[in-house]
Amino acid sequence: MDDPELKKELDEVDAQIERMRRETAQLREEIGQSWNAPTDMAEKATLLTNVEQQEALIDDLQIRREQILRRMKG
Repeated sequence: MDDPELKKELDEVDAQIERMRRETAQLREEIGQSWNAPTDMAEKATLLTNVEQQEALIDDLQIRREQILRRMKG
């Protein structure tokens, strides 16, 4: 892959990371606001699991981003 292709891929990964971070922050805020509300604990656990899974995906994207940067430098 040449630099323009890598740059495009990097931009796409950066956009995904940013979008997922916003979504995760929003989910955490919603969970926090409703924590004392009369909601099913199983539902809250599911929401927290979803947030944790999304954070793991963000970590994977960060690794992918670092790999792309290394390829651009190399």
